[in-house]
Amino acid sequence: MNTSDLHDLRDRTRQFARERDWARFHTPKNLAMALSVEVAEVAEHFQWLQSGTGDELDAAGRAAVRHELADVLLYLVQLADKLEVDLHAAAVEKMGLNALKYPPNAARDLAGQPSSD
Repeated sequence: MNTSDLHDLRDRTRQFARERDWARFHTPKNLAMALSVEVAEVAEHFQWLQSGTGDELDAAGRAAVRHELADVLLYLVQLADKLEVDLHAAAVEKMGLNALKYPPNAARDLAGQPSSD
């Protein structure tokens, strides 16, 4: 997904909300709460699986997770829009910060994996 894809989703969610007069309800608080509910709905599909891997889901379960993930993305895009956050730039920035915080060898050591040194 590139920035134009995110802009397309932003524009589509703006139009969708505008057509239904929902924009007035889309405060950052409400969007954050809705986002957390949708994330919980994703987790619910994995809650009682034996190993929790994706291959334990049947076709209907995979479709349901796909739709919940779409809901998560759409609420995230709307929240970022309200807060004027460029999601692509923020994600790239955060990956850079994570790379500094968790260098490859240190991260492997923390995971109990032998270092490749």
